[in-house]
Amino acid sequence: NTGSISTASRDAASPSRYVYVDDCGSKSCLKIILDNFTPLPALAGGVLIGLAAVWLLAANGRIAGVSGILHGVFAQPPGDRAWRILFIAGLVLAGFAWHFFAGAVPVREGFGLGWAALAGLLVGVGTRLGGGCTSGHGVCGIGRLSIRSFAAVGIFMAAGMAATYFMRHVL
Repeated sequence: NTGSISTASRDAASPSRYVYVDDCGSKSCLKIILDNFTPLPALAGGVLIGLAAVWLLAANGRIAGVSGILHGVFAQPPGDRAWRILFIAGLVLAGFAWHFFAGAVPVREGFGLGWAALAGLLVGVGTRLGGGCTSGHGVCGIGRLSIRSFAAVGIFMAAGMAATYFMRHVL
């Protein structure tokens, strides 16, 4: 048995849904609980991201790759910085707005700020080496039928699957 997935709710009156995943494909059988399984808000968020990417491309002629936009804040001539700063500020403010309206997100135990900073640094280095980030390649590049982006996303996915396999089955 490699696993099974079932949906249930701990409290019938609760709007929160939980997905229970029995994973017996790894070295030990695990029961994983995915809290707040919300496919409709995830779909709505994806649609909003897609619309924002199309809007930025149509209105400004720019690709909504976050790493490229952030890099341009520091590397472009001063006349090109304003829209980039506003875009990044919008991303940050959206996080605060979500926190204000939806409440605090639970903090992951045992994962300190040092690990988060190291992970962020590695992602930043990877985006420079890969010529873009997942938002630039996955959302915008594939939407423009870019061969380079198809290759990049394939590599992202393969690396993610390999890392998951290694973490779940080897370690």
